[in-house]
Amino acid sequence: MQMRNSYQLSKLAEQMSEADKNWLEFLRVPSMSAGIYRLRAGETDGQLPHTEDELYYIAEGRAELQVSGESVPVEKGSLVYVEAHAEHRFHTITEDLTILVFFSPAEYTNKP
Repeated sequence: MQMRNSYQLSKLAEQMSEADKNWLEFLRVPSMSAGIYRLRAGETDGQLPHTEDELYYIAEGRAELQVSGESVPVEKGSLVYVEAHAEHRFHTITEDLTILVFFSPAEYTNKP
């Protein structure tokens, strides 16, 4: 039995594949939101700075993440905090990425 607020990463990934999307928000409450972001090897990450703090958990893959001009390698198991308004993007994606993204407060809450 699955609790109402319990999620399986594999099921969420299936939903994304069926919808042919690279972003799926699966949780939204006023204090936070969460989603899965997928990027393929060699793909360009076109995201812009967000108005909320973010925490990335790399569930699969390997790449570099540039945050405010500094690049850090990321791979399965990596956790990276990105402060609100910081320029950031994944690059040099050498293995398909599956990323859990947590926003606090919920994404777009602070957008003017």
